[in-house]
Amino acid sequence: MTRRIEALLFDLGGVVIEIDFHRVFAAWAGHAGVPVSELQKRFAFDAAYQRHERGEIAAVAYFGAVRGALGVSLSDAQMEQGWNAIFIGEMPGVAQLLAGLAPRLPLYAFSNSNATHRAFWQTRYARTLAPFRDVFVSCDLGARKPEARAYEQVAAAVGAPSSRILLLDDTEENVLGARRAGMQAECVRSAAEIAGALAPLLP
Repeated sequence: MTRRIEALLFDLGGVVIEIDFHRVFAAWAGHAGVPVSELQKRFAFDAAYQRHERGEIAAVAYFGAVRGALGVSLSDAQMEQGWNAIFIGEMPGVAQLLAGLAPRLPLYAFSNSNATHRAFWQTRYARTLAPFRDVFVSCDLGARKPEARAYEQVAAAVGAPSSRILLLDDTEENVLGARRAGMQAECVRSAAEIAGALAPLLP
């Protein structure tokens, strides 16, 4: 049986903001004059990627690591332009859904993200993010989903028991991590799936 909910916690990429990592490779490949498929094969969500999302290394250091892995000599500006190409726009129907939910429950967001992406989405999607009381970002917390300490820090900041926070995330690994940390969590990838997950909670 579903427990009482005191706060909703939304992932951003793939839930609130539509993203496509292929666009990153396409932009970098265009700058470098190499096939997209080559960059896709060489790229990895490796230790440097995770350290960047925890805020342990800055963009300059991360872009340097990526250049080495990809075998390209792009400038930091070209790397950043491609890096931010991941964002497409707000997920269809989600802004309206958030506007309807905000008067009923406290809304928060929690994203595995880095300072470069945050600077982009907090400006570009400011209106979409307005219903959230706070947006928690892994690079500020020094921890990322699905690490238990990430969820624990967010729950403490929200001020509700973990068991009464519902995370809506598009990555199964993050959903399972949240559940291990004591949160309720559902995997969703559209406004319709969000509405479906919330239907038992919000008559």
